[in-house]
Amino acid sequence: MTIRQDFQIGEQATFTKTITEADVNALADLIGDHNPVHMDEAFAAGTRFGRRIAHGVFTSGLISAVLGNDLPGPGAIYLSQEIQFKAPVYFGDTITAVVEVQAWRPDKRIITLKTDCYNQDEALVATGQAVLLAERPRE
Repeated sequence: MTIRQDFQIGEQATFTKTITEADVNALADLIGDHNPVHMDEAFAAGTRFGRRIAHGVFTSGLISAVLGNDLPGPGAIYLSQEIQFKAPVYFGDTITAVVEVQAWRPDKRIITLKTDCYNQDEALVATGQAVLLAERPRE
């Protein structure tokens, strides 16, 4: 596996996933968050969203998938993530996480990336910034 050695400002990578009920149920069981806004259709119908929504951590997990797999890629370690949730993510939505290099410090191997997620209608559902250590492999 090749570890990247350099990054360019403006470079981008994406990951897209359609959110399913099975995904949300599996995540709820995995992390223990069974908030009825995610799990109970009758309860969720009485909220401002009108129906069940995916966990925010699901959306941030799509960002993590891009960071760990593509940009900066294998070996990268999160230092921080800021995120603002702008719109709900519903079951059946197709979410695309987009990361873009904003800054690269090769001396420290620290990369700063803009992190945005859009639904299938190109509506921004989450925005933020991630800082990662793009670890260099040991010789």
